[in-house]
Amino acid sequence: MTYTDVQHRIWSNALSNYLRTAVGIVVGLVTFRLLYQSLPKEAFGFWSLLWSVFGYGILLDFGFGFAAQKRVAELSVSKDWPQLSRVLSTILFFYLAVAIGLAGVVTLGSHQLIQLFDVSPANHDEFRIALIVFFAAIGLAFPLGIFPEILRGQQRISLANNITTGAMLARLGVIAWAVYAGWSFMSIMITALFFALVPDLLAAFFALKHMPEVRLRPQLFSRSMMRETMAFSIFAYISTATNIILGKTDQLVLGATLSVSAIALYQAGAKVAEVFAQFTKQLQDTLSPAAAHLHASGDHDSVRDLLRRGTRWSSLISTPLYIFCAFELEHLLHLLTGEATMNRETVLVAQVLLFWFYTSTLTHSVSKRIYMMTGHERRLMWLGIGEAVANLALSITLVLTFRSVVSVAIGSLIPTLFFGWFKLWPWMARDIGIHPLRLLRETLLAPVLCSLPAVLILGIAPHFPPLQGGLLLSTFLPGGLAATVTVWALWQAALKPEERTAIHSRFFRGKSPNPLASGEAGYVAP
Repeated sequence: MTYTDVQHRIWSNALSNYLRTAVGIVVGLVTFRLLYQSLPKEAFGFWSLLWSVFGYGILLDFGFGFAAQKRVAELSVSKDWPQLSRVLSTILFFYLAVAIGLAGVVTLGSHQLIQLFDVSPANHDEFRIALIVFFAAIGLAFPLGIFPEILRGQQRISLANNITTGAMLARLGVIAWAVYAGWSFMSIMITALFFALVPDLLAAFFALKHMPEVRLRPQLFSRSMMRETMAFSIFAYISTATNIILGKTDQLVLGATLSVSAIALYQAGAKVAEVFAQFTKQLQDTLSPAAAHLHASGDHDSVRDLLRRGTRWSSLISTPLYIFCAFELEHLLHLLTGEATMNRETVLVAQVLLFWFYTSTLTHSVSKRIYMMTGHERRLMWLGIGEAVANLALSITLVLTFRSVVSVAIGSLIPTLFFGWFKLWPWMARDIGIHPLRLLRETLLAPVLCSLPAVLILGIAPHFPPLQGGLLLSTFLPGGLAATVTVWALWQAALKPEERTAIHSRFFRGKSPNPLASGEAGYVAP
């Protein structure tokens, strides 16, 4: 597969990512509002806490999921199917052992865990059973979770996305009916978990069908293969663990220092930022298997080119969207929660987290995905540990000092700014071969300038009388105008002629897109 083929795959997979994300955003927002308004505050706080812990489940992954994706991408180049069979069998049956152990530990300690989160006596028994069921599902997700990683390693991300999209739509329909019919908290939880696991089962069928030479057998489990795989996975694991701390620890810090109700306050503010992150990181998610394939092929110039283009496109996508969300944040929060007036601290939390995700998109999202697959996992690990320790220490210190929810968000933002702009950004610039300020100009200047008209439109919109038609029209009419002007400016001033031609071909002539390409193998500076 040539670099041009890889680029075509990246963009095709990215488009499917955005389709899945658009559906996911709608499903997530509707589900959030349904549950926010229908569940008691303690039940909703416990729901949010459990699903934040679901992200921590990857800590028991030990980096093998990332290793599976990497090894599938690499060994598919050489078509070494016996070796790949041993790798995947070793990982799969290791996960089965982890799943059994996790279910047993949580079942035995469920009473103590419920007491730790200060659940009211009236909800103790129901929440304890929900906790056991939830962690049993997390355990089952370990062995099943290897199959979407295999699809990613095969660069068949679009297939995985189609499966996930169908499951999300089905989940929304069932949960909406459950709320209407007055189902219990436990029934809604089981429904959500079922639709979280079904896509993995379908991914298993399609992943193995594409590699008929690969066998998954208990007798192929190998301790030597475990050690060999761990040579990479231990660094991936620690890097993943630090990412979990960066993204998921705030809820636990709030639950331990303030209350479960404080998590609900934080979660409302965090939702807009999370949706922003989902939408702005879909292109980057396709870069990992592509970088692994190019690295295994020895095409290091193309890897560096991919780093440069990916960073530029991340800025083009995220900057205009960040400006819209920052200006319209209170309206978006109102649409999300349905509350007439928003708690001021919730708005502040949302602004801090929105900027946190934006700066992380610029500095972390491309570099970490590519460097993890190209032999830099050790250095990424140490940078991640430093950022996670600083994040946790600052968040705990600030929340204990100020006793406020927003202080936890600020404790997460500060380390990301330091490690992103003073560590990762100069590293990328050195690898590309340019000065960090030039990289900043190439990637950020055009989208910022093209977004200035939107800043003007959104800035003056609140000073006009409210429009007839309610909040929805008042929010999205100026937003739609700002978006139209920004897209036109980006098309005319930020995109290169060959990129405009590639996009036009994709949507109007039915040809395969390649907006990441510049007309030649090398990068052409703007």
